[in-house]
Amino acid sequence: MTAQETKQEMRRRIVAARRAMAERERDASASAIRDALAAEPLFTSGGTVAVYYSVGTEPGTRKLVAALWKRGTYVLLPVFLDSGELDWAAYEGPDSLESAAYGLLEPTGPRYGPDAVRRAAAVVCPALAVDGSGLRLGRGAGCYDRSLSRVGPNTLTLAVIYDTELVESVPAEPHDRPVGGVVTPGGGMRVLDRR
Repeated sequence: MTAQETKQEMRRRIVAARRAMAERERDASASAIRDALAAEPLFTSGGTVAVYYSVGTEPGTRKLVAALWKRGTYVLLPVFLDSGELDWAAYEGPDSLESAAYGLLEPTGPRYGPDAVRRAAAVVCPALAVDGSGLRLGRGAGCYDRSLSRVGPNTLTLAVIYDTELVESVPAEPHDRPVGGVVTPGGGMRVLDRR
């Protein structure tokens, strides 16, 4: 099987497993993710963080985004562009969001451009799986790989996954960008050894 075929099969299995999760389990996971990151100094220092706004069966980040915003952290949320890039806009409360393509919710305020992610001290992105070297399996569009390629070496990059989605290996392709750590409901934040 090619790397692309292996990734497609992994996506199929993981999406099916997520759909089988009970709503209360997803809600408890979202609370655990919020608690893990909201306790990290990097997320509470009042700086800028870029975080995806979860939808569907993704590991929940809505509680995290709300908690950070209430504490005064400047939270950037992604805005999907037709070009496949991610633009970024500030989260200004739940009323500042509107429905967008793919069932997403995006900020209605000013857009700051794809390079705005460079201002973030941390970038929290979605993933279907991550391996020990930080390679992440996304949905296949490459949007987050493009954003991760824009951040500097001192930016903490994290992928949020469920506990069972930290896997032995994710097939790599030339455009893939690794993350520096993962956040799981049961294990909290863990920086990965990417040697």
